[in-house]
Amino acid sequence: MSGGIAAYKAASLLRLLAEQYGCDVTVVPTRAALHFVGEATWAALSGHPVSTEVWDDVHAVPHVRLGQRADLVVVAPATADLIARAAAGLADDLLTSTLLTARCPVLLAPAMHTEMWLHQATQANVATLRERGVVVLDPAEGRLTGADSGPGRLPEPEAIAEAAARLLEGGARATVPDLAGWRVVISAGGTREPLDPVRFLGNRSSGRQGYALAAAAVARGAEVVLVSANVSLPAPAGVHLVRVGTALELREAVLAACGEGVSRPDAVVMAAAVADFRPAQVAEHKIKKTHGPGEQDDAPTIALVRNPDVLAELVAEQAAEVVVGFAAETGDEIGDVLTHARDKLARKGCHLLVVNDVSGGKVFGRGETVVTVLDATGGVHPVPGGSKHAVADAVWDRVVVWRRSAETAKRGTVSLQ
Repeated sequence: MSGGIAAYKAASLLRLLAEQYGCDVTVVPTRAALHFVGEATWAALSGHPVSTEVWDDVHAVPHVRLGQRADLVVVAPATADLIARAAAGLADDLLTSTLLTARCPVLLAPAMHTEMWLHQATQANVATLRERGVVVLDPAEGRLTGADSGPGRLPEPEAIAEAAARLLEGGARATVPDLAGWRVVISAGGTREPLDPVRFLGNRSSGRQGYALAAAAVARGAEVVLVSANVSLPAPAGVHLVRVGTALELREAVLAACGEGVSRPDAVVMAAAVADFRPAQVAEHKIKKTHGPGEQDDAPTIALVRNPDVLAELVAEQAAEVVVGFAAETGDEIGDVLTHARDKLARKGCHLLVVNDVSGGKVFGRGETVVTVLDATGGVHPVPGGSKHAVADAVWDRVVVWRRSAETAKRGTVSLQ
């Protein structure tokens, strides 16, 4: 914990890690951090002695042992100063010494004023740490100290604890996150196409799978832009969240995240259920019933127009190194789920297609799911049923394999005779 006003939230984080996730937590504050919350509080909550100095209990060599023995190091809040010292490799107190000796996953949850977060020095330091495999969450947006508001707010303790738990679940893989240095764009949820000020055409997507993909990508070290269409879930810690409503708004947000002025994403995952059609006209006022008492109902006819095919557009523009589509399919008299999915993969031209069998209302809104991942070379990769977080990791595993195979193919092979 470093010295920012958000240090008071770390008390809740400690309780969550200890009581909800069963972690044994040792608190290592900077000297400045103790100006905000005192040593006695941390010792009482953690059940361990608290020190800021390498000179305390020298016989136990704490500046080395803490990092060596930890399964995870979480810094919350991580101030601009702490991030700069960590990026420079300084070891001038117990916390920075612990960061240098840690061989486990490291998670930083920044908190600072907006100007400090957006300063090019801080952004360069964050980029350096991410390249080394440190998971640096993007701060939340909202009220800061005083009347200020903007990006820089510490993510909520529940979100940080969830990110920490996912890193612990990752085990050895999380020590060197395989998406470190990646920039990914993910869409989630279901678009809504308005008919009038009250009604809309929509679908049953809850956004759970897209949000699980975003949380998994953050835990694996990626910088994540999450384009969220009509989702009521709390955003995963560390994502840059863009809220949209309609298919046209989603298209604009996704293309902006992949377009000029930003680095080309390493992966785009279109997990959102995007409406294929929208009403040709949106009524300015609520559409009223036209019949009177005893008269026959005269239901209006709604003319539809086709929405842009965002996935096909991303493929055509080569918007990312890997483009992943989703297909919620049902079987019919023409073919089964995988038959329709293979046709969609061929039409869209994406690299990977994640297929859900939604016959009879399966999957939507539920915590468990079963998918099959198809690839552009004809590969079929069934994913065992499980939580949407487990499926998210399985999807990212396939993305990593595809990206590595593509890079190997680009380099070519050299045969020595």
